Amino acid sequence: CVCVCSGCFECCIKCLGGVPYASLVATILCFSGVALFCGCGHVALTGTLTILENHFSKITTDHAMLTDIIQLMQYVIYGIASFFFLYGIILLAEGFYTTSAVKELHSEFKTTVCGRCISGMFVFLTYILGIAWLGVFGFSAVPVFLFYNMWSTCAAMRSPMANLTSIDSICVDVRQYGIIPWNATPGKACGSTLGDICNTSEFYLSYHLYIVACAGAGATVIALIHYLMILSANWAYLKDASHLHAYQDIKMKEERELQDIQSRSKECLNSYS
Repeated sequence: CVCVCSGCFECCIKCLGGVPYASLVATILCFSGVALFCGCGHVALTGTLTILENHFSKITTDHAMLTDIIQLMQYVIYGIASFFFLYGIILLAEGFYTTSAVKELHSEFKTTVCGRCISGMFVFLTYILGIAWLGVFGFSAVPVFLFYNMWSTCAAMRSPMANLTSIDSICVDVRQYGIIPWNATPGKACGSTLGDICNTSEFYLSYHLYIVACAGAGATVIALIHYLMILSANWAYLKDASHLHAYQDIKMKEERELQDIQSRSKECLNSYS
């Protein structure tokens, strides 16, 4: 907006009135959630692989498939980050478009069938993405649960209130979770070895990064639900706007026809007189 000094305040108010604040908040929340999930998840996966290689699976062939899966998931994270960066910008632009359409119902601005179809397509796509991210949110809670079990076991061993006969009898076997095969060596950690694992920087960092990544996935789900409500409302507004414009067009045509009839009748009266 180019504002002159005399009407700067009114011009700025008009510009701010056309900003889709709901879409802007949803976009910021979506970007933040995806960034937390992708960034923290990528680093946490690398730390998890380091812990497994150093303490639970010393032979490379035993965790070769797991290594490939983790690398594939990291590449998927790159794709998710790129896709949602573009998708968030597109939805924000769609929010500006629909806000302008609603603000200018009584002007020359008119919605098209293509615009309404695009809005409906965004509603459907956002609904599908919301369901998919619910699954991602549930999946991201799994490593948090596994790391929490290890952390709580280490905390129980360090607790002075614990009545333990033998610390070495307390073990964590990651093979039972299906992360590595049953023939992996050693496959489990017990006693002081388990305590040393919990004290490593890789475990501490990966555990907290998984928590943040899970929170980021939850924030993305909330953002997509917010988007879905916004898009549904905007689609309804566009539909009402199209009906209103159709009604106005019919009304203007009828008024023109009535004026033509009146003018012709006047001409006929003048000719007779």
